[in-house]
Amino acid sequence: MFIENYCAIDQEKISFTREQGSTFAKQVADDFNPLHNEDAKKFCVPGDLLFSIIIAKSGLHKQMTFDFSGMVSDGVALTFPDEITDSADIVDDNDKTYLSVHASGEKTHCPALIDALTKAYVDFSGHTFPGILVKLMAENNVMINPARPMVMYQSMSIDLFRLDVETLELKLAETSLTIDGKRGDTWLEFDLISNGEHVGHGKKHMLMSGLREYNQDSIDSLVEQYRQSKADYQA
Repeated sequence: MFIENYCAIDQEKISFTREQGSTFAKQVADDFNPLHNEDAKKFCVPGDLLFSIIIAKSGLHKQMTFDFSGMVSDGVALTFPDEITDSADIVDDNDKTYLSVHASGEKTHCPALIDALTKAYVDFSGHTFPGILVKLMAENNVMINPARPMVMYQSMSIDLFRLDVETLELKLAETSLTIDGKRGDTWLEFDLISNGEHVGHGKKHMLMSGLREYNQDSIDSLVEQYRQSKADYQA
């Protein structure tokens, strides 16, 4: 599986270097969130990398939910199960939980399907900002703090109707933002398509904090910083 290009999944405990996490974010997810930069003061391993390892190592169930509860820094050794029966927690050596997984329904280890889902979802997830979130913030007249943009990955769930497919596309279905003071709960729902057939559904939940009134100039500046970071990396 292609995920093995970014870390070894045949071990019970897996840790990540800053280079591995940053390379996955930029080269696979096309995600230039500064939290994933190698020199970030508060470096964070991409949540999508953890998701990718779980389904590659433990298998893909028809129904799966991933609840994130902590940011993983470099060098933290996490225990990943070889099999998930109902639920499993991804913990470090001190039994601190960073991610909880719930699984049900049939399971597959088909490399083609797992690679297709991983690439489709990670590509979608990595492009959440600026495309999807900026439009959603503008529609609700709120924005994150441009000086300290905080968008935290809370959870993701998938519901596959069938597992006998080897190609997948992901299409955004619906977005919503619920505002509570300076916090906002964002839901991005998506459909999974294989050769034109609707074969699954899913949704991603993110928490935005430090919300304030929308300002186009501030958003434009934030987006430009993001795009410049991508251009600098590619150069």
